[in-house]
Amino acid sequence: MSHIESDDDERTGSIEYILGKSYELFATTLFRGNRKVVLVLTTAVFVSTAYLLTHRYPAYGAGLFLKTSETIVSGNYAFPDRVMGYTRSGVPFAYPPLTFYVNAILLDLGVSPFQISRVLPAMVTSIAFVPYFYLAREFLPSSERAGVAAIIAAVTPMLLQWHLSAGGIVRAPAFFVLLSGLYVGIRLFRYRTRRSLVVGTVLFGLMVLTHPTYSMFFAASYVLFFLREDRSLDGFGRGLVVAGGGLLIASPWLVRVASTHGIDVFTSAAGTHGGLGAGVMVFLDRLGDPFAGFPVILVWYVLLTFGIYYFVRRKQYFLPLWFGVSVFLMDEIRFAFIPGVMILTLGVTDVMPTIHARLFRSERTATSQIAVTAVVLCLFVSLGGMFVANQSVTNHDPMPSFIDGEDTSAMTWVQSETPSDAEFVVIGDAAEWFPYFTDRTILVGPWGVEWKTPAAYQRQMDAYRSLSDCDTARCLTDALRSSGRHPAYLYIPKGQYTVRGVSTVQSSRMRRSLERSDQYEISYENTGVLVVRIRPHT
Repeated sequence: MSHIESDDDERTGSIEYILGKSYELFATTLFRGNRKVVLVLTTAVFVSTAYLLTHRYPAYGAGLFLKTSETIVSGNYAFPDRVMGYTRSGVPFAYPPLTFYVNAILLDLGVSPFQISRVLPAMVTSIAFVPYFYLAREFLPSSERAGVAAIIAAVTPMLLQWHLSAGGIVRAPAFFVLLSGLYVGIRLFRYRTRRSLVVGTVLFGLMVLTHPTYSMFFAASYVLFFLREDRSLDGFGRGLVVAGGGLLIASPWLVRVASTHGIDVFTSAAGTHGGLGAGVMVFLDRLGDPFAGFPVILVWYVLLTFGIYYFVRRKQYFLPLWFGVSVFLMDEIRFAFIPGVMILTLGVTDVMPTIHARLFRSERTATSQIAVTAVVLCLFVSLGGMFVANQSVTNHDPMPSFIDGEDTSAMTWVQSETPSDAEFVVIGDAAEWFPYFTDRTILVGPWGVEWKTPAAYQRQMDAYRSLSDCDTARCLTDALRSSGRHPAYLYIPKGQYTVRGVSTVQSSRMRRSLERSDQYEISYENTGVLVVRIRPHT
């Protein structure tokens, strides 16, 4: 049975679904009288809806994640050793399993893959900014400023890009658990309550079972909270209880993976995604990465600088320290902007009104402070909405979809008209979705290979980039030969497509050179895709 369903019905259902759920949560919160949280949720739902309305297909990829969940269902929920379809031998299933089993249940209940990969991330990401508000309230001078911080967080591209998009079926729940755990963690070391100890331990266990990178940030932040709030033997003991108890909760999975794939599987994955720590140049690269996709992120950084000035001038160093450590430790800048948004909030609410008063030689008043804050918030909401709606000021789409209607049609043809054991090389990012929607194997692609070895991952990445950059049949032949791959078919996009999220355009020379070549035969074509059979050597 094909995984690809009618988009128009699915799209309408998805939007109605998220709006209905969001309204229910909105009304419940409003009834409780927490107006700041209502405003945060309203902003988050607005941004999520803008994303859904402008993305008929989910941004980026979740094919491997859905293939993994499907494998779990087909195995009657037994823990799979490998996930097939991604390279000839498949890839080890060493991912933390919690979200994969949740998605497996949804698939088993008949929820469509597009609904899962579009709606679930939008819903969970929206709700995640509620614990962010409570976390910010622990660090900022007032709950009003915490509300402003949560609204800014809800429209910050660095916090939305990888949570709203398709991979948010794994990362958005991790984001929610992380923010909840950080809120509980600061209260654990500040107020030393038994309830926080129990909840923090459970949340760390869930974190380890959800995502490895988020778990590292969770643990590193707890160390910083301990150093700031409770540098005592008792505080150290509370930290050990959270760490030990969380690992105990996750131990069945950890033992299962280590016994099946060896302990090296964890270090292999870490070695392919930047690892921990950075040199000065890597540190600066991480800070500068967002500019490549969306240059107006400069606004966030300017106000971040103002906020750092605010805290340093008052000799309040913790939030700037947390931000700096996060940039240094984590390969993704999104983690640093958890404290970073709190910092820049003070740039908005306290520094900007002062600058405004000096520029216009007027007195700073409560009214001017509110007015300046409101104007900046409107700017942030507008820019964040532009980002999730793929409206960039450059030619690079900030949140591109890896597949479209032409891809789904071509993949349906592949599933029905090619041998079940046919092996493919897929050009461009549609490759990430290809095994899930076709039940066919791709020979080239880095997805999931990080759980093998760093060398294997790099070989796959190099071959994928080399093939995806080809614009002639001769280039394809040379790249296939040098990579040692011998597929039965090639799947080649026409016109615009993406490679690792970066937009490119396929030359018209590709089709002409394929027609002239005696090695290739075009088996299927639509306006966006060529499926090409490689003629066997005679």
